[in-house]
Amino acid sequence: MKIVFAASEAAPFIKTGGLGDVAQALPLALSKSPDHEILLFLPYYGQIKYDPQFRIEKLQEFQMPLSWRSQYVGLYKLRSAKRKLRIYFIDNEYYFNRDRIYGCVDDGERYAFFSKAILESLCRLGEKPDIIHCNDWQTALVPILLHAFYQETLGNAKTVFTIHNIEYQGWTHPYFLGEVLGLPDEYDSVLHFHDGLNFMKGAILTCDALTTVSGTYAREICDPYYAHGLSDIIAEHSFKLSGIVNGIDVASNNPEKDPCIAQNYGAKTFKEGKAACKAALQKELGLPVRDDVTVIGMVSRLVSHKGLDILCERIEELTRWNIQIVILGTGDYRYERCLQDVSCRHPDCFSISLHFNRELAPKIYAGSDLYLMPSKSEPCGLSQLLAMHYGTVPVVHETGGLKDTVAPFNPETGEGCGFTFQSFRGDDMLGAIRRALEIRGGHPEMWEQVVRNCMAADVSWAKPAREYSALYSRLVNNE
Repeated sequence: MKIVFAASEAAPFIKTGGLGDVAQALPLALSKSPDHEILLFLPYYGQIKYDPQFRIEKLQEFQMPLSWRSQYVGLYKLRSAKRKLRIYFIDNEYYFNRDRIYGCVDDGERYAFFSKAILESLCRLGEKPDIIHCNDWQTALVPILLHAFYQETLGNAKTVFTIHNIEYQGWTHPYFLGEVLGLPDEYDSVLHFHDGLNFMKGAILTCDALTTVSGTYAREICDPYYAHGLSDIIAEHSFKLSGIVNGIDVASNNPEKDPCIAQNYGAKTFKEGKAACKAALQKELGLPVRDDVTVIGMVSRLVSHKGLDILCERIEELTRWNIQIVILGTGDYRYERCLQDVSCRHPDCFSISLHFNRELAPKIYAGSDLYLMPSKSEPCGLSQLLAMHYGTVPVVHETGGLKDTVAPFNPETGEGCGFTFQSFRGDDMLGAIRRALEIRGGHPEMWEQVVRNCMAADVSWAKPAREYSALYSRLVNNE
């Protein structure tokens, strides 16, 4: 089966969030199947083009119509020995050689160009994909453009559209249909939504299969509370909707081999290893080095849907408990200011690092006792999976993928790998943290059990890759 995976970012080339991790790991996991051949398409951003670590060759260049425009397309390919995973880059200096990859006023046009260039490149390469898997609004136009312009050449290709975060949908003005896309008027009803065009709506209507990144989130986005206006559209197309939980790259995020942490450890040596990592983290961040105190870690964007409102609301109370809180991330100024103020008032129990630090993140995962994710909404979440893999017990709000991946610990049976709260309220968050502290402080044998449960959980991409493979097979076989 030939599968095209289209995304606006993928590690290690460029990454701003979870999509970058998924677009790196899922194609790689799929390529390990003897039945699959994967073609990954990315924009050729300047940050990639001028990075000497990547060995990339030019294949061809051509002009492509984008409504009344004729735009240059450069098609490049990563030099790699992996024959079953080929990585292609779409080049256009005007669109992609910029200081940032998102947040430009012409983002709609940039990613419309990218979406059409993927399809045009497939035709020029002579490829006949079975599946084209698109991700988020940046590639949401691919199913529509396939139907409108490439049905004859690529007509047998089935499309899968994955919603990683429904909050970002791809909005443009109504004139965009003719001025940029050059689509016939019949497609106005496909894309038109309220007073503009909505890329994600168009993909939902035209894709063959609609997926999102957890079963709970699939149900949530049919609810107006979570769907940011698209609940009715999604509910109408729920017959093709499914949720598949993400995994993490367990090879590169491995406490037994991670070079960033103070002492490597595994499931049998976590007591000594995590104690050493905890002491090193406390020392690095200027906190008192104490084993009796519980370290609570967070690596997060500091934005509202990550639960920062209830955290900031109750942070002062937390500082009076026998804990230390360690946070790494950047985001909205009001949350940064709140946490900085707390850090200044309580330097012995609170540390905030307001910058991107690739090496500090694994130190927090390894050196913390608890990992806090009080998210208001969370499509899947990768941080709780990373924390569990490093033997750090998650405390989470039961929403989206957090509900699907963190089973509450049951002291009677010894099952479960975390502590959860159902209502998005500060009191309930404190209650979950308090339950975790009681187990850690008063029942060390139970605590070791929950840590073992975390480290034993399968958080790899093996199971999700099998589920996607099964979905692709059903589409190809028209089941």
